[in-house]
Amino acid sequence: MSGTDTTDPTGTRAGSGTAAGAAATRAEYCVVACAEAWRDAGEVLASPMGTVPTIGARLARLTFAPELLLTDGEALLVADTPPVGTPARVVEGWLPYRRHLALVATGRRHVMMGASQIDRYGNQNISCIGDWRRPTRQLLGVRGAPVNTLNNPTSYWVPKHSARVFVERVDMVCGVGHDRAAAAGPSAVRYHRVAEVVSDLGVFDFDTPDRAMRLRSLHPGVTVGQVREATGFDLVVPDEVPYTREPTALELRLIREEIDPRGLRDREVRA
Repeated sequence: MSGTDTTDPTGTRAGSGTAAGAAATRAEYCVVACAEAWRDAGEVLASPMGTVPTIGARLARLTFAPELLLTDGEALLVADTPPVGTPARVVEGWLPYRRHLALVATGRRHVMMGASQIDRYGNQNISCIGDWRRPTRQLLGVRGAPVNTLNNPTSYWVPKHSARVFVERVDMVCGVGHDRAAAAGPSAVRYHRVAEVVSDLGVFDFDTPDRAMRLRSLHPGVTVGQVREATGFDLVVPDEVPYTREPTALELRLIREEIDPRGLRDREVRA
């Protein structure tokens, strides 16, 4: 599939109809794509950063990944899966900072971070724009990105895909990509796994011989040409590119009625 129409491999128009009412929105496709990052993850801590990844992690837990551990965003493990922005009603454990770091160091967490810049090998920047000695813009800072990427599975969420984010070379390396981990040697690659990148245009992975970024699926309504134009490096594009899978009727009901009834997802990803 070339990604120039909205027909999936079964011949059904993507988003053409669901039991939950209106067809799935772009934001809801993004939620499902983020949720898939935790498929088959097992009993690990899901650390989503951003509204859409947070909805995705909760959707995964309520459907195909019931063993996922979720927090209240601070220091409590929660047993229920409340709507976004609503306090948990059932607490199942305490997760202070030192215990959180123990999960990180032993690989028992899958974090989905943001990226102000990301390059073809998955190096991520959230620290500054321009020369780090005199940056033109100060961002979050390096924070825990290096430890995250070298110790536990890491994915990325980019709500506005553009050539300013998907760059040839990041201005500063915070999250460690495949090329830099390989150059650092066995100790760096032992637990290094940058799994995938989800943006408002599609899903990307690094399943190529040199671990360069590859277009894995397009969200319905997006073309390969649009993705290439919005990417600042030569992206690996297979001959046939499928569309991101459509949310099921159950998933749409959970997203719209239980996880995000206020529609916060549409503020992060607009149609």
